[in-house]
Amino acid sequence: QVQLVESGGGSVQTGGSLRLSCTASGKAFSIRTMGWYRQTPGRQRELVARHSSNNGTTAYAESVKGRFTISRNNAGKTVVLQMNGVKEEDAGVYYCNADAISLAPLDKYREVWGQGIPVTVSS
Repeated sequence: QVQLVESGGGSVQTGGSLRLSCTASGKAFSIRTMGWYRQTPGRQRELVARHSSNNGTTAYAESVKGRFTISRNNAGKTVVLQMNGVKEEDAGVYYCNADAISLAPLDKYREVWGQGIPVTVSS
């Protein structure tokens, strides 16, 4: 079973930078897509950024384009969200997400979520 562990959240001032990291672990697995979602009170979880390992393509929410950068490393098991020029509306709980498949025994692709990591933004 694939598990995701997030780190790097916390408090940041507007205009500042923050780096979120998420690493997948498990017995034997492969990950197709990893990304970050954000949830704020009273709202549904929304996509912030996503990285596909198939062709390295990325996708961003319109609100973070040009400010946030998503990248993968560690043989595709780690996804990093570099947040620059942070705004108050970037605050929320950030969840790491992965489209992963266990290989031993062979399963099917399943969506996996991290536990969530809070980001607070102060002016």
